[in-house]
Amino acid sequence: MSEARINLGKRGEDLAAHHLMQLGFSILARNYRQKTGEIDIIARDGDCLVFVEVKTRKSLRFGQPFEAVTTKKQAQLSRVALDYLSRNKLLDQPARFDVISILLADDGKADIEHLPNCFELASGF
Repeated sequence: MSEARINLGKRGEDLAAHHLMQLGFSILARNYRQKTGEIDIIARDGDCLVFVEVKTRKSLRFGQPFEAVTTKKQAQLSRVALDYLSRNKLLDQPARFDVISILLADDGKADIEHLPNCFELASGF
């Protein structure tokens, strides 16, 4: 991945974390990595754990950023979320998957769209 794409992703994740904190979420982890994949942000919204996938783009040339969260990506996120829940003995906690879609303009302004409870735990992985 190019340095420009890495920087774009990091900027989007920083904006998303700030957005979540403004909404009253507590950030528990960022870039939680396991061999099966990564979750951008793990947060707490009240008593609910929230696994957040952040997608950032500079144009709509390839569609809305959230459209990149395919069923394959959902399955990957599900595997990593289950790993996190299991390792932290949180399998009995309510949890959900949110997607934060960010479109960055050339002038630095960001259009942030937060899609709560965007998909269910993917099956068949």
